Amino acid sequence: MADETLSAGAVARRLGVAVTTLRTWHQRYGLGPSRHVPGQHRRYTTTDLARLEIMRRLTADGVSPAEAARWARQAPEPVGVDDLARSRSAGVRDGGGATIPVGRAGPAARGLARAAMRLDSAAIGETIERALAGEGVVATWDDLLRPVLAGIGERHAATAGLVEVEHLMSRCVSEAFAAVSRAASPGGPPRVLLSCADEEQHTLPLEALAAALAEAGVGYRMLGARVPVPALLEAVNRTGPAAVVLWSHTPTTADPAQLSALLAAPRRPLLVLAAGPGWPAEALPAGVVRPTRLAEALALTAAVGEPPRG
Repeated sequence: MADETLSAGAVARRLGVAVTTLRTWHQRYGLGPSRHVPGQHRRYTTTDLARLEIMRRLTADGVSPAEAARWARQAPEPVGVDDLARSRSAGVRDGGGATIPVGRAGPAARGLARAAMRLDSAAIGETIERALAGEGVVATWDDLLRPVLAGIGERHAATAGLVEVEHLMSRCVSEAFAAVSRAASPGGPPRVLLSCADEEQHTLPLEALAAALAEAGVGYRMLGARVPVPALLEAVNRTGPAAVVLWSHTPTTADPAQLSALLAAPRRPLLVLAAGPGWPAEALPAGVVRPTRLAEALALTAAVGEPPRG
């Protein structure tokens, strides 16, 4: 049977890229259509499509276009159009390969992602420690850890795999943040209370905020995951924090009634923060602040968390 060929528009639709992107890859990197019939536009063969698929996957994973093109041109096994169609119909997601996508993050994040895929806990720990020492907690979280953790989550959603990678990575991150908190040893009584919402189990963002507060010399208490409202209110009434941060990763754990209960507490905190993507901004009670970045949460809690000057 004759090899199927495709137009630029058809290839762009299959790959999910713009036709102008295909033209750029053709002009700059030589990844263009190779089938030519006199009097007609050039057409993409299955081998062309396979190379472009590699190009798209690698650039999506943060590899530079020039490097991705080099690998694409060296691809030994073409993937036919029918093969791609069958993989999609079987539920295989484009880009679901054995790499962790990190978007536009830099070389350190790509190196950390490779170490995570190797389950190399020593390399993971060294990379995180080096970043914390050189850049601080906020920059390490935003520029190094979040891209890799998000990439692992994306791969898990696509393949149901990488559970072992996520567990190891989370443990290494927790250990690194705990080391920062131990080394900083903020003075004075803790004035910031950190807690997950009821049934919420994702604690890493709270651990990042705890380390950032410690780095800034602000005392805090960490209650951790899955804190029922009565326990949270008891902790507030017993310790009288100036600020309470309640973290929710998903809408299923983000019941605004938890925030209303904090606002009605006998020892109401000066500041109540609803942190995390789970909280719906339009449903938050009046008086609750919703930070969107770690730096914002740090600035707000540090401002009220400093002990009063007397």
